[in-house]
Formats: sequence, structure tokens, C-alpha cells
Amino acid sequence: MPEPDRIIRLRTVLALTGLSRSIIYRKIAEGRFPQQVRTSVNGAGWREPDINRWVADPVGWMRLRCGSMVG
Repeated sequence: MPEPDRIIRLRTVLALTGLSRSIIYRKIAEGRFPQQVRTSVNGAGWREPDINRWVADPVGWMRLRCGSMVG
């Protein structure tokens, strides 16, 4: 069964990843964490499947994102 494509907010991302807010935004800037998606003029969140894939394999997520399949 396909995973639901929900948008989750920062509080949920913090709980799922165990990272701090500043670390999440630093990793986004470095390209090592999924980007946010705009939900409204003042709102944003993350696609839940993207966060689940990152939690399952942070290093593998970056390799897939960069197109490199080394190692």
C-alpha cells in the first residue's frame, strides 16, 4: 500500500528526526535534508515520505538526491 503523501510541520519533523531546528535548517542549506514545501503564503512543511526516507537512511538519501550510487 502506498505511503500517504501528507505534509508535516516542524514540530513533527523534530520529533521524527531527533534533530534540533538549527541543525535541520543547516542540513537543508547544505543539501543534506529534504527541502520544505510551501503550503500557503506564511506556511511550509515537509512531505512525510521524504522525511521517512531520510530517517531510514540519511546517507543513502543524500546519495540518491545527488544521483551518486557509490558504495
